[in-house]
Amino acid sequence: MPLLAYHFPHRNSALGMMMTLSPYSKLPDTAFWRTGVAEIDAPIDPNIYTPKWAIDPAIQIATAGSCFAQHIGSHLSAAGFDILDVEPAPRDLPAPLHMKFGYGIYSGRYGNIYTVRQMLQLAQEALGDSNRRDYLWRKGDRWFDGLRPTIEPDGLSSPKAVTYHRDWHLSQVGKMLTSMDLLIFTFGLTEAWIDKETGTVFPVCPGTVTDNFDPRKHVFHNFDYAEIYDDFIELMALLAKHRPVGKKPLKYMLTVSPVPLTATAADKHVQVATVYSKSVLRSVAGTLADRFPEVDYFPSYEIITSPWSGRHFYSANERSVTAEGVACAMSTFMSSHSSAAITSEQAPTLRSRPRDEPETLEEDLEMLVACDEELLDAFGRSKT
Repeated sequence: MPLLAYHFPHRNSALGMMMTLSPYSKLPDTAFWRTGVAEIDAPIDPNIYTPKWAIDPAIQIATAGSCFAQHIGSHLSAAGFDILDVEPAPRDLPAPLHMKFGYGIYSGRYGNIYTVRQMLQLAQEALGDSNRRDYLWRKGDRWFDGLRPTIEPDGLSSPKAVTYHRDWHLSQVGKMLTSMDLLIFTFGLTEAWIDKETGTVFPVCPGTVTDNFDPRKHVFHNFDYAEIYDDFIELMALLAKHRPVGKKPLKYMLTVSPVPLTATAADKHVQVATVYSKSVLRSVAGTLADRFPEVDYFPSYEIITSPWSGRHFYSANERSVTAEGVACAMSTFMSSHSSAAITSEQAPTLRSRPRDEPETLEEDLEMLVACDEELLDAFGRSKT
């Protein structure tokens, strides 16, 4: 018998045994591209997300981060979950003006928190673990809080008024941080502008709201993986330190914003800078979720950015997430965490431009408090 004929049966038998014992042989359909993506007759496989733990409707939930965190908080609230609002709007402020003045967007009136470092410094101030940071920015005869510059669109009348508002803000955020049981936080950006002397991170580049940019004081910084990871670990330790005795350990729900950068100062093409930023943030979020049982990750980024869904989840500007995209992501999230069915009429919606609707600068300016990174886009448009 030829040598090859003699050895092939033995090899095939061993191969068959190896295939039978392969660790892939018992994996679910979601582990394979064909059954988990290619053959799914829906925008996204509803099984794309498996919660690490259920969200108890009785716990107090706080939301913070970049723009996309607003959607999760509003949908949970509509389903009857207890979403903290430690800085509610004044009774005499008309509802249409709430968002313009930063009310009801997140659990505190801090506006968008694009970087983990920004969240960490806010927590340190609110809990008394760092020196107070006050930045009084001026435009004409109006004064702005440099760490919340878009909260009062027209500014305040004096530095004293800014300080008074900031005192109240920090006291309320401190209460939020010690009472919340779950923090929903959306990672938004790696890029930031920093005070060179103190290291304070600003939510927007100085000079976009007021005319105070100073290249001697304000420097650009692009946070890397290690910095972001270490900042979040420090944030977790800080919140655990101030957690009241007897309360269960704090939980975290992380997401990554699917909204691309409006502009970049990283000396790269904005598309390249966006991929870098989102890749780093996704990697950090994934590592945290893998290493800590109290941290879960919801793949809103994967759902919205998926090129295989066959749906248009971005509007014509290729940045704004459409109502269809938000609905898909939130349906996936809510079906995993709530037995309460939310109809399309009940579902809360923030301003979300349909894909075929033309954008105008005036429309974007109406949304600046909800997504103040778009301030940068006005500078790009001024060149055209």
